[in-house]
Amino acid sequence: MLRLTSRFIILIRENTMLRLICSGLLSLIATLAVAATPKLDPSIDYHSQANPHEVLTTHLTLDLSVSFKKQELSGSVIFDFERKADKVSELVLDTRDLTIVAASARVDGKWQKTGFKLEAPHTALGAALRVALPAKADQIKVQYRTSPKASGLQWLTPEQTAGKKLPFLFTQAQAIHARSFIPLQDTPQVRTTYDAILRTPKNLRAVMSAENTPNADKTGEYRFHMPQAIPSYLIALAVGDLEFKAMGARTGVYAEASILDAAVAEFADTEAMLEITEKVYGPYSWGRYDLLILPPSFPFGGMENPRLSFITPTVIAGDKSLVSLIAHELAHSWSGNTVTNATWRDLWLNEGHTTYLTYRIMELIYGQKRFNMESVLGYQDLQGDIAELPAPYQLLAIDLRDKDPDDGFSNVPYEKGALLLTEIETKIGRAAFDAYLKQYFADFAFSSLSTEAWLAYVDTHLVAKHPEQLSMQRLEQWIYQAGIPEGAPAPKSNAFSDIDQVRTQWLSGSLKSSDIKAAGWTVHEWLYFLNNLPAQLTEAQMLDLDTQFKLTGTGNNEIAHSWLLIAINNNYQPAYSRLENYLIQIGRRKLITPLYKALVATPSGKVFAQRVYTSARPGYHPLAQGTMDAIVNP
Repeated sequence: MLRLTSRFIILIRENTMLRLICSGLLSLIATLAVAATPKLDPSIDYHSQANPHEVLTTHLTLDLSVSFKKQELSGSVIFDFERKADKVSELVLDTRDLTIVAASARVDGKWQKTGFKLEAPHTALGAALRVALPAKADQIKVQYRTSPKASGLQWLTPEQTAGKKLPFLFTQAQAIHARSFIPLQDTPQVRTTYDAILRTPKNLRAVMSAENTPNADKTGEYRFHMPQAIPSYLIALAVGDLEFKAMGARTGVYAEASILDAAVAEFADTEAMLEITEKVYGPYSWGRYDLLILPPSFPFGGMENPRLSFITPTVIAGDKSLVSLIAHELAHSWSGNTVTNATWRDLWLNEGHTTYLTYRIMELIYGQKRFNMESVLGYQDLQGDIAELPAPYQLLAIDLRDKDPDDGFSNVPYEKGALLLTEIETKIGRAAFDAYLKQYFADFAFSSLSTEAWLAYVDTHLVAKHPEQLSMQRLEQWIYQAGIPEGAPAPKSNAFSDIDQVRTQWLSGSLKSSDIKAAGWTVHEWLYFLNNLPAQLTEAQMLDLDTQFKLTGTGNNEIAHSWLLIAINNNYQPAYSRLENYLIQIGRRKLITPLYKALVATPSGKVFAQRVYTSARPGYHPLAQGTMDAIVNP
């Protein structure tokens, strides 16, 4: 079959007419495939089975007990709601791996049992819960408990925490994992306020994405109130041996005692970031802005849960070199939390705007040089993903029907989205674009919108005002076509030009490593130097860099990631002990996924990866486990 296929390919190449016929057939097949796919309706959230168009939940009242022994949350949720259609007979909620104990309806001020049905689970979406809705009911209560395998919960043993004495629990709801610990309308189209009671062991503290009480006594019962309506993926809780320390009037850190002071020192500029963002883009709408430092198994860099961003400890570098992550999560307070994507197809509206704001905040706090360097590194990350991702995943408005929305997370919605906004800024000027963004955040405050709604708004508020600089055709090219559009702005950094020269000279042998003046290099310069080395280096070159700069032993997790990736690609064995410890101790997907992918590319590397993963897997979050399972043990 292979020989016949090869001969056919050669025949096509040599025969112009046959080549044209085959090209036409391929185009026809592609056209038929597109035609066979039902047209996407941007108003529909294809990742929810709920019925908010008929019954819209507006407030949740949670009462949950936390059992580390059973690894479960148990209790109830009460729904306030609005009827959006006549003669509605049921409230449909999203669930995943939940045990539903009972359902009740409040009629004329009294609770009475009501019927419910848990449908067969959908592979990606979970099971729809249908609760009978009496005609005069004004509230619905669902009693339930979670499963130890809930995709949105991670239960950590004391050994997996910084303090090594007490257990830890945290949630991760984005994109559709809230349904694994609360039955609800799990779609960003629905925004709800909430109240909650969490009942915990008395030696632990509970916090939520709500109004927290810093330094509250550890009583075993904690009450929370979230007055602003938020989408379900921003509901979050954590329970652990947590202490609090303020950084400013509105900012502070919750963390285990052993890392609290280091976190406060690292993120001391958070209050300044908050103040300067308000000056440019309008008031901060959420009261306090605190940080929760999680154990290293947290699968993301950060999660923008309102009032309380969840942060990985891997960005505590000791020199504030990785605090762009804090700027990013803070920026979500405007783009994402206040103005939210309507569906996961529109994720770029959250992440593209937030990444653009991140760069702007970093420039305002730390200056143009750092802004330029971080922009170049982000652009290179985007180029790397564009080179690897299939064309449909390179679109900003990505079609994720029948797929897990987690599959849509890459550098595309972040960096391509930010680059689109940078192009608009470049064409109309920064002052005009800042004014537009401030108005945009105000006009859509506490609402969710689709890509098409964004385009309509831009058409009115930008294109119509700047017809010579902007066009809808160009904007639609950015959103609906793969790749980076020709003529897109490419970030540049003079500092990196010097690094290019140093790298070239070292590779040619005209510059010794001992003569490289790297003592003053920033993390960004080191990353640029390492990430742009040739794929293959000699053993002598690897040893030279490692001996001179102690890269295998670096305490910066981002630099370590880049160096360990180079070590894998060059089978540099002196780094493999550090690599094993790194993979076991860190669960952040951004850092470990490329390492596992590189390892399994060779037979010996795959054996190493499988051995290490056996030890590392129990400490990973379920989201990281799913990703690594597919890589290491497909």
